[in-house]
Amino acid sequence: MPSSLSGTTTQTQQHLQTLLDSARPFLRVEVDSIDTNLPSLISLLRSVGAGECWHKHGSFLDHLLDIYRILKIWKASDSVCLCGLFHSAYSNSYVNLAIFDPSTGRDVVRGHVGEEAERLIHLFCVVPRQQVIHDDLLFHYDDVELVEHLNESEISLRNAKEKGVFNGEESWRKKLLGLVPVQGIKVKHIRTGEDVHVSRRVVAIFLMMTMADFCDQLYSFQDVLFNNVNGRLEFSGNNYWGLWPGDGKPGLWLNSISRMGAIYTLIVREEEIFIEEKRKKEIELAVDYDRDENIELQLPPVFNNCTTVLDAEDQIIARDLYWEAVCDVSSKGLERAEELLVGSIKKNPFVGEPYVVLSQVYLTNGRFEEAEKHAERGLTLLLEWGCPWDKRTSWEGWIAWSRVLLMKAKEKSWPNTSFGILNLGLVK
Repeated sequence: MPSSLSGTTTQTQQHLQTLLDSARPFLRVEVDSIDTNLPSLISLLRSVGAGECWHKHGSFLDHLLDIYRILKIWKASDSVCLCGLFHSAYSNSYVNLAIFDPSTGRDVVRGHVGEEAERLIHLFCVVPRQQVIHDDLLFHYDDVELVEHLNESEISLRNAKEKGVFNGEESWRKKLLGLVPVQGIKVKHIRTGEDVHVSRRVVAIFLMMTMADFCDQLYSFQDVLFNNVNGRLEFSGNNYWGLWPGDGKPGLWLNSISRMGAIYTLIVREEEIFIEEKRKKEIELAVDYDRDENIELQLPPVFNNCTTVLDAEDQIIARDLYWEAVCDVSSKGLERAEELLVGSIKKNPFVGEPYVVLSQVYLTNGRFEEAEKHAERGLTLLLEWGCPWDKRTSWEGWIAWSRVLLMKAKEKSWPNTSFGILNLGLVK
């Protein structure tokens, strides 16, 4: 449950503590406490050169570890998290990163991660993901329709569970079933052209993994490359002359990720209705492995548990207000920075950094109660995402700074000298 700006409650504090407890092994790099096999898996990735490969805003190894962290924080199953850790290891439809030969390396990877995870890794690397995620799903919905179908599906699921009512003629179900049938889809292998079957649950998993994949790696550099001026991430431009790493500004990917999350939620709800209908009809409830019913589907905590679509224009306005606040405070002052950050949060309340920066503004002005609320909210969002929106600083750095702000707000103290600011650091 997300924290609220209306006040600090015991429930809010417990939620934040739970998030910190989940994040602490990553913050302390205690990888063996996350999974006893994780140190050897990281060593394997290092040994084949993952740390030497360029990847968007760092190395490929950094990216793989980040995706694993995000999926773990999102409570994905172990096989899905391991798929994230090796998700492009045979290359895929987006990147050339075959650190394992897909014809000879599968046995090596399978020996380390197991049969189920390796199957997901291989599938992820051979499906035409741009086609599956964008052409066949995302681009078939507009934002208004997605919001309507989210509302309708919530009612349908409640009717199925509470009243035993199942209506396959509902508009949201008919459309979703037309795009992703009960038994899944067939796509062409990106290298051989052979038919590849992908179950509906694996389509959902690849949606969630693409959310994690994109939120970790996208920033303004990709907006320049693809001329993403409308914030809908439609990959319509071709500005190959864009210079890396660019200005480091937060990217315009949140609308696209929120739409992926909405479709993921629709599939999860349709799956729940399907299972509930089998139960009501007293059909054999043995796990159908062809449909991957053994893989649990968890809703990521972002965008109100993937039930809200962020307007593309709102994300642009919010990003620009934030950028003006953090880049021009020396010339425009704290009062103007506060105005800009409040405006940013109003347009996009789903990322943590604007709350964190605004908390510092309030601390500087001695407004400790407001500072505490905003630091708490910003920290909660950063922990729920598992990665930063403003990638000029690492996720670990944002978490540490947020905790400093929250601690000082509770102490009702803040330094009034430059050396006092530099002296900050310890969190209790």
